[in-house]
Formats: sequence, C-alpha cells, structure tokens
Amino acid sequence: MQNATHDAAQDTATTVTDERADLLEALAKHRHFLRFTTRDLTDEQAGRRTTAGELCLGGLIKHVASVERSWADFIQHGPSAMPDFTAMTEADFAKRADEFRMLPGDTLDAVLADYEEVARRTDELVTTLPDLNAAHPLPKAPWNEPGAQWSARRVLLHIIAETAQHAGHADILRESLDGAKSMG
Repeated sequence: MQNATHDAAQDTATTVTDERADLLEALAKHRHFLRFTTRDLTDEQAGRRTTAGELCLGGLIKHVASVERSWADFIQHGPSAMPDFTAMTEADFAKRADEFRMLPGDTLDAVLADYEEVARRTDELVTTLPDLNAAHPLPKAPWNEPGAQWSARRVLLHIIAETAQHAGHADILRESLDGAKSMG
C-alpha cells in the first residue's frame, strides 16, 4: 500500500511543470495569509464587522472559497458553470451577499474546512488539467467584455489575484478587530 501511495505521489509530481508549480506556490502563499488572519478567533469574532463595510473574516473566506469553486468549475465546464450575472434578480444578489457573512449556524471551523476542500480540488485541477491554454468564453456579466475568453491559466491567475486581494482585506479586518497582523 505504501508503495502505491508513493508511486501515485511520484507520478503527480512528475506532471507538475515549473509553471504549474509556480501557480500552486503563489496560490498556497496567499491562501495561507488569508487563513492566518483567523488564527485563535471564535465564531463570533469571525463574524464581526470591524470596519465601515459589510465584510467580516469568516464571510470573506466564504466568499473566496465560493469564487474559487466557481472559477474551477468554469475551467472544467465553461460559462455554463457560472450564472448569467446580467439576468440576476435582487433576490439572487441578496443570496450572493450571504457569501460575505457568517450566517446563523456557520462556524469558523466549517468555513475553513470548506475552503480547504475547495483548495484541494483546485490544486488537483492544476496538476491534472491537460492544457492550461484551454479557453472558454467568459460568462455574461456587466464587468466582462462581450465575447472575451479566458484560458485556464488566466483563470488561475485571477484566482491568485482575488485571493491576494482578499488576504489584504482580511488583514485590515483582523487588525481592526484586535490589533493582530498577518505580517509586520
């Protein structure tokens, strides 16, 4: 059994090119800083708004997990994996806003476990995807150029950028909560 596990790990390692390793390393770094902002917090603290905005740490991680999940699905299935944002109703946008909140029954442990599963799935996709150049038309959205396409590589760069941006937001939220910082 141990040899089979070792062989599988070795096979996966040989399929990870330098580019894919770089993408995974960058994503892992930013995921770490995002998760690190929640160290030693209670569920109540993770759900507390600490700035003038609506964001809280637990909700921010829920949002990043949801976005990463959606974009990974996009890589595999194209624009049908995402909503037509131009046709969304107020109710749809209200439901989407729940991604940014800790709702009754949400726990920080569950939010982090979901994010960990999303990360595992994305990492597996990066290592097994046959072609990073495979592209799909972007879903309909007011912020997307009509007819634009993104390759899997471009989507992964977007996930990295989104994670890094929100890790910065999370650092501000955490510092506003109790003075703790991720860096510095």
